[in-house]
Amino acid sequence: MTVVPYKEDDSGKKQQVARMFDSISGNYDFLNHFLSLGIDIRWRKKAVKLLADGKPKLILDVATGTGDFAVETLKLNPDQVIGVDISAGMLEVGRKKMKDRGYDHKIDLRLGDSENLPFEENKFDAVIVAFGVRNFENLEKGLAEMLRVLKPGGRMVVLEFSKPRMFPFKQLYNFYFNFILPKIGRLISRDPAAYTYLPESVQAFPDGEEFTKILDRLGFNQTSCKSLTFGVSSLYTGIK
Repeated sequence: MTVVPYKEDDSGKKQQVARMFDSISGNYDFLNHFLSLGIDIRWRKKAVKLLADGKPKLILDVATGTGDFAVETLKLNPDQVIGVDISAGMLEVGRKKMKDRGYDHKIDLRLGDSENLPFEENKFDAVIVAFGVRNFENLEKGLAEMLRVLKPGGRMVVLEFSKPRMFPFKQLYNFYFNFILPKIGRLISRDPAAYTYLPESVQAFPDGEEFTKILDRLGFNQTSCKSLTFGVSSLYTGIK
């Protein structure tokens, strides 16, 4: 069953996700760091380190949101980072952030569909996505598009929430994630659905070995999965 933010809405997941992120874009960065106690920042740093050996010069950040992951990749000294997202609201916040920080000459944020990327084959040295793949309407199509635009030998890095499995952390985390987080998110974002959709979408996502098997089937090589923070999130990599 496809998990969507607005269950009373008949539109597709892609349209609903765009609407949801437009709705919460003004509070998204604050809530991200607040609700994760800042751990999401460390996760992004770990993800970017996985790209260091390849010295990528052209990087694509899929589902870039407000561009936090794109900013982190600047430590690799790329020539350019292109971020794409379906939410105009998130991109508006992101573009202001880039301009204010003086990154707009290096980071180009564009409206775009992750399942129909507007780029030719074999274009990017690296493709990255943080907390975005579980929002794809068609997961395999989105991943196949990432593979298509990646250069041979290029690396893909996916950072995504996963499901903790260790007792008693699993039980404590699930209580926070399913009951406390949605209430705080709803109060601050003013969107009653957004932070209920978050745990529901994580629960439905094929994490761990199940996800790496999808990558293998699509044609990625040397796939791997590394669990972070007791399994709250996972880092996936694959090479074209």
